Amino acid sequence: MSTTRRARSVLGIRPFRRLWAVTYLCSVADWLAMLGLTGLVTKYTDDYLLQNFAFVGVVLTQLLPGLLFAPLGGLLADRFDRRKVMICADLARFALLFSIPIVGSPIWLFVANFMAGSAAMMWIPSKDAAVPNLLRRPDQVETANQLGLFMTYGLAVVSGAGLYSVLTGVQTTLGISPDAFGEFGVANAVVFINALLYLASALLIATRIPELSLRNVHPVPASTAAQDTASSGDDADVGFIAMVRQSFSYIRRTKLVRGLLIGMMGAFAAGGAVIGAAKPYSLSLGGGEASFGLLFVAVFVGAAAGLAVVPKLARRLPHDRLFGVGIVLAGLALIVVALSPHLAVSLVAAAAVGGCAGAGFLTGVTIIGSQIDDSMRGRINAIYQSLLKIIIFGSTATVPVLIGLVQPHKITVWGNELIIDGTRPVLLGGGLLAALVGVVAYRQMDSRRTEPILADLRNVMRRRPRRVNGLLIALEGTTETDTGRQAARLADALRTGERDVVLATDPALDDERLRGIVSGASLSSARAQALAAAAVRADIVERDIRPALDSGAVVVMERFVDSPLAHLSAVAGLDASELEGLADWATARLRPDLAVLLDTDPGAGTAEGGADGTSAGPQHWRVQQLLTEMASADPQHYVVVDADGSPDDVADRIHTAVQCALAGKVPGLSARRRKSGHANGSASQDSPRARTDGAAGTDGAAEAQATDETGADERATQGTAS
Repeated sequence: MSTTRRARSVLGIRPFRRLWAVTYLCSVADWLAMLGLTGLVTKYTDDYLLQNFAFVGVVLTQLLPGLLFAPLGGLLADRFDRRKVMICADLARFALLFSIPIVGSPIWLFVANFMAGSAAMMWIPSKDAAVPNLLRRPDQVETANQLGLFMTYGLAVVSGAGLYSVLTGVQTTLGISPDAFGEFGVANAVVFINALLYLASALLIATRIPELSLRNVHPVPASTAAQDTASSGDDADVGFIAMVRQSFSYIRRTKLVRGLLIGMMGAFAAGGAVIGAAKPYSLSLGGGEASFGLLFVAVFVGAAAGLAVVPKLARRLPHDRLFGVGIVLAGLALIVVALSPHLAVSLVAAAAVGGCAGAGFLTGVTIIGSQIDDSMRGRINAIYQSLLKIIIFGSTATVPVLIGLVQPHKITVWGNELIIDGTRPVLLGGGLLAALVGVVAYRQMDSRRTEPILADLRNVMRRRPRRVNGLLIALEGTTETDTGRQAARLADALRTGERDVVLATDPALDDERLRGIVSGASLSSARAQALAAAAVRADIVERDIRPALDSGAVVVMERFVDSPLAHLSAVAGLDASELEGLADWATARLRPDLAVLLDTDPGAGTAEGGADGTSAGPQHWRVQQLLTEMASADPQHYVVVDADGSPDDVADRIHTAVQCALAGKVPGLSARRRKSGHANGSASQDSPRARTDGAAGTDGAAEAQATDETGADERATQGTAS
């Protein structure tokens, strides 16, 4: 799906669309307040020094609350109704800003601005924590964050600056006398309008977005949360001190969060180094004042590009890996900036820094929104925002001191004279720090330690879909009864291993939803029924199978693609190539890592066909032939098992064949020792039809892989798809 279609899909959700509009109002008000209060404070005094300090003072009084009160905002977001917290914060900002022109004191202006900034620190964590609960699916969090960043740092900036220009220029444009509005008339009007925007936000939240009070709409997987601390966060009787302890305990226990915060600390420190060293570094390149503007533009163009491409990269690289890789690449690009001998090289490297940093930032907030338990989300958001302000503020203030420790001197590179001063070692140190903490964060967060990162990076370069964490095993056959029964047995056998196991049912031929679609829409033609089956399959793949695979589970699926395809082709007479294209589209080209074909006696299949409604007579032979051709065409992913005999014997053969096929390739699967060798022999010797690929053809290999794990803990929980 394109970026535009994803954005339209998310904006089609009414509660989120309304919150997005409220965010627009508040963001415009934030930027307008910075400009309006700066203009107003210069009217209050004629002192030249105070007038020069006006902008810095307004910025600092808005930044300081983030250093002090952001964690408190997170506690409020997790303890109380987030909608009520946002309403109270907006009303407080309205009252404080409305009072500034009435009081008319520069001291009160800074005090009220500080208090309004504190109220904003209560509003932001509640808003960020509530966003995932407004969406239909967890995978929409990334697009929602993209829209939020675009609104806050793009559209709102332009709107706020434009509104300020219109309001302050109305007198000159319309030729109105300066005395018409009084001494501070226009400046006061800007602040009054600013306050009314916050009031409008409070009214909209109170009357139009009751969904902000929802909690835990999309529970995160238990593997990503410290369950003991997360569950207790919902208890209304827990005090603030206990909630603070829970926060630190959650961070300590949860590698994902710990790695996220470690990575962002290094990234923010490197960002502060860039901000503090940008001006002297640009002058050292010999490009004059214009070089600073070019570098500034390059960083933000790169950041915009990074924000835009993250969803496409996330299809090929998991978010936890994408975050660490983005931080490491940003650090390496910053090292290139530090060593750059020419402005052209610096511009390309600066754009790369912006792109990687933007991708890392968006990935970080997406992880918080989609993989952090709802009871902890507000606090983690608040800590994230607090670290952003504290580290950037501290590093920006420290960098000029470090730069002053190195005496500048000139060198000539490629005929160009360069000034080597303290900016180079500072940027070099920032790049090394970012790369180092990126590696640490990657090792903390990586959920795919068994999968090499180079394979994922190759998929990114080749624009291929990323390999999933888990393993998909499909049981194919001509009868629904056999495949369903044996899929359940195989799932039970694999649950003695280290991985979670999910059992999925056939979404195409034996599903109540499909029958409801077909009967409700009066679909009688084979092509229409094939389309309905593809719709059901697409839904179950997106909703159940892919999330399970991404979490590292083993999914056992009966009759995934090949059996329905062979059945529709043989029974309904549809073109096999067209059906295969439809299946590819419905499943996004998802194919099993291993397919097990149950090879039954055609005579027995014919007799059973009348019982379960599958093909009988010549149609059974045709389905069997098509499945055999599919297995022969793809021996690397298929094993064929003799399905004649008792269910217990067939189950043993299937389990042995799976162990043989995946021996040495997939860690974490069960390998129970068999009581006798008949299972091994029956999988490869009892029938000439029974065969496996190279990985599964040696019975001794399976026996060598077998270890006694009967005492292993059962970690898996059965999830029945559909």
